[in-house]
Amino acid sequence: MSKEVDNNKNTTTVPVGYDADLWNPDLAPTTQANRTWNWLHFSALWIAMVVCVPTYMLAAGLVSEGMAWWQAIITVLLGNLIVLVPMIMIGHAGTKYGVPFPVLLRSAFGTKGAKIPALARGLVACGWFGIQTWVGGSAIYVILNSVSNNAFVGSPLPFLAIDLAQTLCFLGFWALHLVFIRFGTESIRWLESYAAPFLILMGLALLYWAYNKAGGFGAMLSTPSQFGVGAAKEGQFATTFIAGLTAMVGFWATMALNIPDFTRFAKSQKDQMIGQAVGLPIPMALFAFIGVAVTSATVTIYGEAIWDPVQLAGRMGGYGIIFALAALALATLTTNLAANVVAPAYGFSNLSPSKISFKLGGYITAGIGVAIFPWKLLETAGGYLFTWLIGYSALLGPIAGILIADYLLLRKGKINVDDLFRHKGEYGANNGWNYAGLTALVVGILPNLPGFLSAAGIVGSVPEIFNTLYNYAWFVGLFVAGALYLLLAKKGQ
Repeated sequence: MSKEVDNNKNTTTVPVGYDADLWNPDLAPTTQANRTWNWLHFSALWIAMVVCVPTYMLAAGLVSEGMAWWQAIITVLLGNLIVLVPMIMIGHAGTKYGVPFPVLLRSAFGTKGAKIPALARGLVACGWFGIQTWVGGSAIYVILNSVSNNAFVGSPLPFLAIDLAQTLCFLGFWALHLVFIRFGTESIRWLESYAAPFLILMGLALLYWAYNKAGGFGAMLSTPSQFGVGAAKEGQFATTFIAGLTAMVGFWATMALNIPDFTRFAKSQKDQMIGQAVGLPIPMALFAFIGVAVTSATVTIYGEAIWDPVQLAGRMGGYGIIFALAALALATLTTNLAANVVAPAYGFSNLSPSKISFKLGGYITAGIGVAIFPWKLLETAGGYLFTWLIGYSALLGPIAGILIADYLLLRKGKINVDDLFRHKGEYGANNGWNYAGLTALVVGILPNLPGFLSAAGIVGSVPEIFNTLYNYAWFVGLFVAGALYLLLAKKGQ
């Protein structure tokens, strides 16, 4: 039976028999004393993550692509019910063994090979971190201009293509994250728990505003689908729905992988399962409804669909938007910390545990998030949904498939925790590289690569089969990689 490692953050001595380049106090299995999260904490975590601008933009973006409000809601709900399944499956390992995502990866990819998928997940989170930080900074920028009659609007700076005030607001909101990175995961849990109910009230208040302005729900939700008979996009619904569903799955495909980073603190399997089931699908659908209802209402109120809530707040006018945008910034902060700091912080720590702590990994994440120019990813709804979201789901789907195949199907939920921290243990074959996992990862990505390159404008047109596969990117990657891993792993036994 595997021994439990003391996860005292003041203890830096590597346990006897463990390799120093595989262990530090942040990566060590959690003890019973560290398991403080019940189902309410997990529900609050998800609610606080769900209520954010990118979630709002998901459903509203589907409306801007031609869906009716109810079509968008169903697409969002289905996507989240689908991604909840691997979320609970992979989260099971975190609760059972107390290990974070980068350590769990060693079972399928090897003690050294695990660094590749952990880094891939971390870099995607860095992209999300940048997007969320830009959104929060934009809210501050709108507040400043609202109370100063646009005194802070200036000419775009060379190279950055945003003005000085936008740059400073972005960096100011970015700096706020560093405070919570400094105090670790418990400070994040505290923030999520207290922010969740407040954020739900703010979302409902926004819905009430739109209801009054548009003259009732009938006017708000009157915008028809563009896919009906005689409509602009007649006969194109299936293609948009499939791509949209994949984008919805892709939205939380990141968390479906690194959910052990949180479930390792769960009091029981029941707590993590119920907490996630309560906190993710229904709140996501509710906030999606708010997004599409308000976006539909803007057609009646302003004569155009405004799918970005920051832009919408700027159009509202008055001092009331200050409170609304402050709440928006809080929502962005809670989501960003939980979804986009924890995973890469552990991932970067896993690259060199003796030198990079969770805290330093968080600071590296923040640095990369600035460097990617996140405002470029949000220029259009189509680019956001179908290039960014589907694109990285093509990368993360195979990792999820391999983890599920390894943990549930191959090992039947049994892992030797001690050997996860030893190069010469069960998971250190081939000098720490598990070729079955790495090969399956590459093969799982390849079918979606031509479609991504075409969607991103890197290459011209490709055969239609690749565009079709790309619309199912997460599903294709998950099943191809998972099946191939099982075949190769069993053959190698």
